[in-house]
Amino acid sequence: MTKKITLLCTAGISTTMLVEKMKQAVKDNGWDYEIAAYGMIDAEKVVPESSIILLGPQLRYNEKKLNESYPDKIIRSISMKDYGSMDGEAVVMFARKEMGDE
Repeated sequence: MTKKITLLCTAGISTTMLVEKMKQAVKDNGWDYEIAAYGMIDAEKVVPESSIILLGPQLRYNEKKLNESYPDKIIRSISMKDYGSMDGEAVVMFARKEMGDE
């Protein structure tokens, strides 16, 4: 079963670039993940169907609230370093670790 990695951000421009790099890392390593980015405004629609939610660093302040609203979901913030360097493979590795897939 394909797991869904969802990134939440404010506008989606830089996060969309990160998603493309993450998709390339998934392809290069033969992993089976669906990856997509959405604005925070879409959280109610996308969180329930996601395996893990990754917040852009600019939305880190929402992590506690989202964890309280969705206690059965894995919700984490992407590190500033990995986000800033657009290190798609590092972000996928972080998601894999948090989901227990590594």
